[in-house]
Amino acid sequence: MSNRMRAAVAVTACALALAACGGNQGNPTSEAGASGAATGAAEPTKELAGDVKVDGSSTVAPLSTAAAELFAEQQAKVRVTVGTSGTGGGFEKFCNGETDISNASRPIKDEEKAACQAKGITYEEFTVANDALTVVVHKDNTWATCLTVEQLKKIWEPGSKVSSWKQVDAKFPDEPLKLFGAGTDSGTFDYFTDVINGEEGASRTDYSPSEDDNVTVQGVSGSKGGLGYFGFSYFEENADKLKAVQIDGGGGCVAPSVQSAQDGTYKPLARPLFIYPKAESLKRPEVLGFVEYYVANHKQIAEDAKFIPLNAQQEGELKADLDKLKSQAGG
Repeated sequence: MSNRMRAAVAVTACALALAACGGNQGNPTSEAGASGAATGAAEPTKELAGDVKVDGSSTVAPLSTAAAELFAEQQAKVRVTVGTSGTGGGFEKFCNGETDISNASRPIKDEEKAACQAKGITYEEFTVANDALTVVVHKDNTWATCLTVEQLKKIWEPGSKVSSWKQVDAKFPDEPLKLFGAGTDSGTFDYFTDVINGEEGASRTDYSPSEDDNVTVQGVSGSKGGLGYFGFSYFEENADKLKAVQIDGGGGCVAPSVQSAQDGTYKPLARPLFIYPKAESLKRPEVLGFVEYYVANHKQIAEDAKFIPLNAQQEGELKADLDKLKSQAGG
């Protein structure tokens, strides 16, 4: 398992003098800083303390972990814990009132909205980064440089009996096909099955599923005929072991990249990534401070976690969503 993604991540700060933190970019108490500037002297960062509980998608976990580590440099007494129960498991905890923020690699479902509403949980959906869901093959795979959506569906659709690369394309070798992918509680699984097979959750079942993307890395890198899928950051982290496949969504072969995800040309596997902060939790200064920091520093957080930053339109929407949630929280 990578250092950035663990079953439960507890981020605590090293001891830092508050005076040394006061000039950091993205100060969550920006209003105080602004008033200090007006009088000609910057006010020190207000010291916060307490716990912030985050859970949900293992794909989004590195983003929230990076945010927590950066925030800890300013706020040594705030402890942010980041769990990885999967998108569905995270929403279950969130709507049950157990967490302050839910990480998600897909939008919240209607039944999850109803569960939150039943418990009086108010929230907003924040798009915090982009991802290019990446199809990967073994380093020695010289034939599958580009796959069409139709070919991927042929491989992954329910009831598929495709067991050799030659069955995918007659030009491919008769190499046994071994499949690895996301577990069924994963937002990555939901997204992939929806855009490839046309129905969320519709997939062949005779593959090796895992909530831990590193298991997929090991499986594909250990089998010449292996094929799997996961987030772009995990491919970048393991580019020495795997090859990324270009995808033809109808407009020609396109490789996963920062540019193709931001401009929408990497179809249909480019996707946004989300956090869902709870309005009630924003009444606690430590949660408000963390969420404000997350929004103000989304670009650095995405880059540190090796994800794709927001484009200008998404950035404007993120700031508006924060203002809306703060209004709901009475802030």
